[in-house]
Formats: sequence, structure tokens, C-alpha cells
Amino acid sequence: MRRRIPSVESLTAFEASARHLSFTRAAAALSLTQSAVCKQVAVLEDYLGVRLFNRIKKRISLTEAGQLYFRQVVDGLDRLERDTVSIMTHRGSGDVLEVAVIPTFANRWLIPRLPDFQRAHPGITLNLTTRADPFLFNDTVFDAAIHFGTAVWPGATSAYLFGEEMIPVMAPAMLQQQDCREPAALARFPLLHQSARHDAWRRWFEAAGVPAVEAIGGPRFELFSMLVEAARAGLGVALVPRFLVLGELAAGDLVAPFDITLTGDLAYYLACPENRQDRAAVQRFSGWLLTQAEAYRAAHQTAPL
Repeated sequence: MRRRIPSVESLTAFEASARHLSFTRAAAALSLTQSAVCKQVAVLEDYLGVRLFNRIKKRISLTEAGQLYFRQVVDGLDRLERDTVSIMTHRGSGDVLEVAVIPTFANRWLIPRLPDFQRAHPGITLNLTTRADPFLFNDTVFDAAIHFGTAVWPGATSAYLFGEEMIPVMAPAMLQQQDCREPAALARFPLLHQSARHDAWRRWFEAAGVPAVEAIGGPRFELFSMLVEAARAGLGVALVPRFLVLGELAAGDLVAPFDITLTGDLAYYLACPENRQDRAAVQRFSGWLLTQAEAYRAAHQTAPL
């Protein structure tokens, strides 16, 4: 059965026109004439039976249907481009794994360990793409995902990596400014917050046996990596996952005034779609990652949940 798919030429002309909201700029980006771009867009609208652009004098804007289709076309073209570049690069040889990751986890924990994976499995190419929230594997090219949350992922199996242990860290010079022998003393320092964890400091003080501490005020940062840099700069005390600051603690750029941790029910997991678990490359990556996580837990954490 013939697929009901428009031509790639029409889709790329539409995507460029929607991105620039100009047929002229789209033509320049595609190295085509404006009339050629307009013709391809008109062919696409005729094929779909839907108007994608509002045309008012010399200006264009996306219709409601055009906005929805634009997002879908961008995803589809991006996926097709990744697959095309991948097979061109590897000439059909070797294995390529597409893995969705949390940005800070990838930068601080996973990537520093990847040279070991490459040495053990030189025939496997690992492509990392940041995805913060769970998704349906059937709608993506991903072979696996590393996420922070629960073990439940529809259509996939999850393997526990390690839990999140939050510890307070600060610049050594700041610690020398005033006495900090008891956990309650941290309340006298500027407290740095992660935007999505507004009650983390309150919960840490409770875990440290210091209830009823006013721990709401202070600067907020969207990413944990920002918190780490803010603490290094001496802006205050940050409450961050331990694995994010192992390097800074070892180098003396940061110090942990107390080894009192804040833990929760959520953890880091490796999720693999059920229909791809038999791939040898997926199994090798999964086995390697679980071994690395086990070594990390043994060195830095208590027993897994």
C-alpha cells in the first residue's frame, strides 16, 4: 500500500517558511527561488486539503493547523536527518545507540565514565540527547533513557541505578568566615535553592534535627549545575546531589560542612523499551551502566532502595 506522505521537497519548504515566517527568507535558506518555495507550500496545502498559512498582504502567519503540523514536521525531519547522518557516518557497520539523558546527570556522571565504555565496546557508537521528561518510546528513535523519577515507564522496563543524596556544599573561603560547628549554623549563610525543590532546605534541616528553620529565602537557580557554580563563586550554600560535586570536593573547590544527606523516594533509572531489549548493543550498554552504578553506590552511597 502506498504511504500517504507528502514529498520531502514540500515538507522542507513548509518547515523553512514556518520557521522564518517568510517565503523570501525560506528561499534564501534553501537556496531556491521564492516562487519555487511558494509553489511547494501550495502543493503541500493542496495535498493536505488544509490551509497552513494566513497570507495578509506581504506577511504570512501560521494557521492553528499549521502550528500543529509545523511541530510534527520538525520532529519528523530531525529524526530522518539523524538516521541519515548516522548510516552515512558508519556506512552500515557497527551499532549506534540513541540514549535520552538528563543534562546534568550526563555532564557530571555519565560522560566522564564513557571512555571506559568505548574501550570495552569500540564498535558501539553512543549518541546522547537531552530529554528531561518521560516519553513514549514508540514515538522516538531512542533505544534507552536515563531518567530521574520512579521505576514505572509505560512500554519499558526500568533498572535502578542509584538514589539521590543531597548534601550542603560551599566555597572553603565562605566556611572560614564564621563558625559552623552545628547544622543550625548553616541558616546564617545565604541559602541557594534549586527552582523545582523549593522545600529542600527545610527538609534537610529537619533531617539534621533542626526543625522550624526559616529556609525559604535566597537566590533560586533552574539547574543544579548553576547551583554548583554559584556555590563555587561564594554566593552561598547549595544543596545538591552528591554525585554532581565529587570532582569539586576532591579538588577542594567546594567543601561539605556536614555529611548529613537528604534522600527521597525518587531515584535514577535506566529505562529500555520492551521491543529493543534483545539488541546486543542495548544489552552491552545496560550491563556496563549497571556495573558503573553499582561501583558508585558501593563507594558513595548506602544500599539501594
